[in-house]
Amino acid sequence: QVQLVESGGGLVQAGGSLRLSCVASETTLDYYRIGWFRHNPGKYREAVSCPSSSSDSNTYYSDSVKGRFAISRDNAKNTVYLEMNSLKPEDTGVYYCGFCRIDPGSGEYEYDQWGQGTQVIVSS
Repeated sequence: QVQLVESGGGLVQAGGSLRLSCVASETTLDYYRIGWFRHNPGKYREAVSCPSSSSDSNTYYSDSVKGRFAISRDNAKNTVYLEMNSLKPEDTGVYYCGFCRIDPGSGEYEYDQWGQGTQVIVSS
């Protein structure tokens, strides 16, 4: 089973940037499904980003992060990054990478398997 390990979280002031990393233990076809979700304090899990299943589609970003966050990959390092810019206090939470899919019943983004998460704290 592929293992995912997140890192790169930390404490940052509002307006700052962070880059989170997700290293996969091996590259399989599922590697290209790796996206990000987060748990905000006192809130439910929020899908942050999900790669498109079709080359004709754009990567999904939640409305709350669109234009500020971006996924990138370094395939040579089996690593998926989440570049986070213009951070806001409401971006505070634990961030996880996982294999993203769309649930056919609900249409919601779901994630199969994830790592231990990395904590992001944005101070105002």
